[in-house]
Amino acid sequence: MLNNYDKIAKHYDFLSRLVFSKSQVNAQINQLKYISKGDCILIVGGGTGWILEEIAALYPSGIEITYVEISEKMIDISKARHCGLNKVILVNLGIEEFESDRAFDIIATPFLFDNFSKQRAEGIFKKLDKLLKNEGLWFMADFTTDHKNGRWWKKLFLKIMYTFFKMAGNVEARSLVNMTTYFDKASYLPMHEAFYYGRFIKATIYRKLK
Repeated sequence: MLNNYDKIAKHYDFLSRLVFSKSQVNAQINQLKYISKGDCILIVGGGTGWILEEIAALYPSGIEITYVEISEKMIDISKARHCGLNKVILVNLGIEEFESDRAFDIIATPFLFDNFSKQRAEGIFKKLDKLLKNEGLWFMADFTTDHKNGRWWKKLFLKIMYTFFKMAGNVEARSLVNMTTYFDKASYLPMHEAFYYGRFIKATIYRKLK
């Protein structure tokens, strides 16, 4: 199965922190202040579910979260998370298979699009765009090589990462897709942008304007 991290689910968070310290974690935690009580949130590819506890620490109740993750073992780990009184629905599916008849106030895609080919990334973006309410927020966090400083080591780092994750998670991507283009074309407004790990990680809050 493509883009499935079952093989390393138990070790994923350790590996992330070993390589990136808390950069990936902070990129996501620092976006949570944009959540409002009563929000209905869709999280796609959230991994082990640690973010659920961070949300509960800020908002112990009043939040509804749909958590879509393709890895069954990641879902199993997520089930043990303490989510307060928030309503959490765990969905063990790839986002391509996920369907919902409701619109969400917030969509979060932490380090999701770096897994996909350009064609599939575009299709997933369009699908998620339809699930987000007008004026809704999109929490985007992923790797980037856009900034000129250090571009050579970032590309080398990515090559090593993709080689490893091809073996560990059958990741289909071989290079990053520039998702900024899709947000721009779909008339999203970047409200806040932050960089981590030598500008190798970019976290952006987008607002859907149309």
